[in-house]
Amino acid sequence: MRSSPSIVPHDADRDTYLVLNDFGRLGRAWCEADEEGTDRETLIRRFLADQFSHPVRIVAFNTAEGWSRDVTVDIADELRRRFPEYDEVPLSVQKFLEIAVRR
Repeated sequence: MRSSPSIVPHDADRDTYLVLNDFGRLGRAWCEADEEGTDRETLIRRFLADQFSHPVRIVAFNTAEGWSRDVTVDIADELRRRFPEYDEVPLSVQKFLEIAVRR
């Protein structure tokens, strides 16, 4: 019998970021990402490239250090700081920032 693959990164001593997306009638789910695409900088780039339809929460964890936490507000603040670098901010990001303010 095959076992499910581990979500623990091979290089466990790094911060990993996951996005919870709201798919409407289909419900909420954690977005798939390859292992190399779960770092903070890649996450920010994916947000600004409009790769999430309706993100509602972001969690980060580091298994080597033994911690996990909700980083939704932290990522929202980082996105706000980067606005001047971009001509247009995707609507999905704008809606995410509205949700993050309520936290």
